Amino acid sequence: MSTSAHGTTPYYFIPAPSRHPVLAATGLFFVIMGASQWINGADWGKYSLAFGLVFWLFVLYQWFGQAVSESEGGLYGRKVDLSFRWSMSWFIFSEVMFFGAFFSALWWARAHSVPSLGSLDNALLWPDFKAVWPSLAAGMTASPAGIIEPFTTMGPFWLPTINTALLLSSGVTLTIAHHALIDNNRSKTVAFMWLTVLLGVTFLFVQGYEYYHAYTEYNLKLSSGVYGSTFFMLTGFHGFHVFVGMLMLLFTTLRLQKGHFSPHRHFGFEGAAWYWHFVDVVWLGLYILVYWL
Repeated sequence: MSTSAHGTTPYYFIPAPSRHPVLAATGLFFVIMGASQWINGADWGKYSLAFGLVFWLFVLYQWFGQAVSESEGGLYGRKVDLSFRWSMSWFIFSEVMFFGAFFSALWWARAHSVPSLGSLDNALLWPDFKAVWPSLAAGMTASPAGIIEPFTTMGPFWLPTINTALLLSSGVTLTIAHHALIDNNRSKTVAFMWLTVLLGVTFLFVQGYEYYHAYTEYNLKLSSGVYGSTFFMLTGFHGFHVFVGMLMLLFTTLRLQKGHFSPHRHFGFEGAAWYWHFVDVVWLGLYILVYWL
């Protein structure tokens, strides 16, 4: 390990052999095995899933705690900071591809599959089908074959619009917190970070109420044809990402209260901010393509 001219901070850092990767993989093994067995009727699967989740989260708590200790101990130099930035960039790129797949599925269903089913080529196979999106009548929300229960599509008012305002506001408060940290105004940074976390939590509660509303009043479910599946897959996975981002911001805020991060060295803060802004952008696309069009 070589050292730089800036003191004892290493130019690069080689971590000691760690137990965390294999333990995290073990926890995920029980999660996947339990989930697969549970959905296939094995009652013990839910216990395996629960054990795996608890074990995995405990390992992550120890792993991240060790990383924080190493960072605060001055072991991470410029090279490690650069590797973190590239890692976070590629991770967000993979998330872009993830959501791109679901947006592509939505586009393909609307622009190709539905018009094809309503074409003359399929008139004999499905004569009552009406190639209209979103669907509001038999052959649209309810199939002529009767395999899909009638449902009502979800519009933009008012819950999705409220959630849009919440996420956009959280992006503003997060940016204010970032500039306050750069100005070394820690109290202002912490205050606006807590406000950002609160806005994220509120978003999740509003989305939960929206799902309850969709199931009980609109009869809109995951099984409601291609519209229901794409709606819940897109909004559900986005909600999960909001939850993960909210946890990132929460732990960042707790670290700020402990005196971590400085105006010139705070990539842990920046990485969480990058992720949160990515979540905001995905929601804007989702809000327009799913709720308006």
